[in-house]
Amino acid sequence: MLISVHLPKTAGTSFERSLRRHFGAQLERRYADKPLHHHPLRRNLRAAREGLCGRRRQEAASPACIHGHFLPLSYRHLACRADVRFVTWLREPIDRLLSHYHYWRRAADSAARDAMQDPMQDKVQRRMREENWSFEQFAQRRELRNVYRAFLWGFPVERFDFIGITEHYASDLREFGQRFLDRDLLPAEANRNPEHRAGAAGQGYSIDRGLRERLERIHARDLSLYRFALELRERRLAKGD
Repeated sequence: MLISVHLPKTAGTSFERSLRRHFGAQLERRYADKPLHHHPLRRNLRAAREGLCGRRRQEAASPACIHGHFLPLSYRHLACRADVRFVTWLREPIDRLLSHYHYWRRAADSAARDAMQDPMQDKVQRRMREENWSFEQFAQRRELRNVYRAFLWGFPVERFDFIGITEHYASDLREFGQRFLDRDLLPAEANRNPEHRAGAAGQGYSIDRGLRERLERIHARDLSLYRFALELRERRLAKGD
């Protein structure tokens, strides 16, 4: 079984499409939790209970892959199984925030916004649209601070069997497919900025250096986690795994 945690704006939707091509009907989407829409205590308690007791399921058989917005702690009871693998993707946190902000801005002008499956859509996105937030206002919101740490609460990052880096998506996707699925996975783009310039950080967006430095202090915990993931990737490449 593959447990795939989709952190917002880290190419998780594109990754899902590639997984769907491989697993087909054996892929289960889990997006109803909306973790960041709930108070931290509520979402953490829920995940802790599921992780301790095992998530109650109605299906006769377990899926081969679970993918979506949820706390991996919910599946802690499966972490000791040899046939279960945990995977996620990380992106430079300030660039992730930039992408998230402009994604919402684009969605605010389209009829598709009500169908978006973002964990904060129901409250934060609506307020952003109504109050016309700047990027700086968006990036300093309490609900949007250190998103990685919020999702990974109670679940050590070392427990992941694979952490892909969004900036190296194509090569990391290929490595993941070869290691865990015994095949190459083809990239499938989704929710991409139509004005994206290949190779540009933040999908072509830029911000003042002073603002970036202030936000790096606010999101220091996510930056630390991202840098650790980069180190893990470098170790993998050095070993040739």
